[in-house]
Amino acid sequence: MEQILTAYLEQLGSRKRLAPNTMDGYRRDLADLIRCLQQMGISELSEVRPHHLSAYMAQLRGKARSNATVQRRAVSIRTFFRYLADQGLVAVNPAMSIEAPRNARQPPRVLSEDEAVKLLESASADTPAGIRDRTMLETLYASGVRVSELLALDTSHVRVELGLLVCTGPGGKERMVPISSVCAEWMLKYVREARPKLLRQDKPQSALFLNHLGSRMTRQGFWKRLKQIAAEAGVDAEITPHTLRISFASHLLARGADLHSVQEMMGHAVSASTQFYQPAVKARLKEVYERAHPRSGRDH
Repeated sequence: MEQILTAYLEQLGSRKRLAPNTMDGYRRDLADLIRCLQQMGISELSEVRPHHLSAYMAQLRGKARSNATVQRRAVSIRTFFRYLADQGLVAVNPAMSIEAPRNARQPPRVLSEDEAVKLLESASADTPAGIRDRTMLETLYASGVRVSELLALDTSHVRVELGLLVCTGPGGKERMVPISSVCAEWMLKYVREARPKLLRQDKPQSALFLNHLGSRMTRQGFWKRLKQIAAEAGVDAEITPHTLRISFASHLLARGADLHSVQEMMGHAVSASTQFYQPAVKARLKEVYERAHPRSGRDH
């Protein structure tokens, strides 16, 4: 079973060019399934029946796994057994009737425009590291890129004179993303004044954003700095780099940007991913209306 799983993951990686984190998720999910099947006394995937998979899903729910986790496992299992059926490794696909709970997604936490400005301006610009932090936050909020895309930027990916970044998303897909004039100014300041002081002669780096060791900034390092800056700004302690990404989208949509343009900038493959941010936008528009319209009833 392990050999078949390895072969499946290899073809999945070459055919779909999935992100490393996605591949790791598939690997963990299916390895856990195989361990469970072995505990049930199953040694061949051709022996798997629908009730075995139902028992496994019930076991997941019994471990108090979140709906999102159970849903992801169900997708991994369905995809895996569809491959096995296509390859003739199972006579009948036992995963066709597998069910997972629906996950009621809640609108994400979105910063107000005032909160976003407060957060950005709380990053001290008195040191090279402070200028770097301010530039990274400005870039996230100005472009809506994923934190992984931000950290993967090289100096050659920045077109300050054009107000553009070239970033690489999931599956190696490149896209050009505009940045604001304010972000461009901070980018120039960082590249000219701060980055040379962070760069180490023994560690020449093409990376745009460097840590105190002269190496590419890590996700953990940036997360730590964001938490510190958010605490100093008095902004929600639960803020993450993704909060700035979704605030970028929500603020653009609230100010009249069309959905397709925002979708392109964020690198979403389907518009449904971008539409998920619209409930927060609608709630804020309602609040603005009730506060501003003379006949809203708030003052009556």
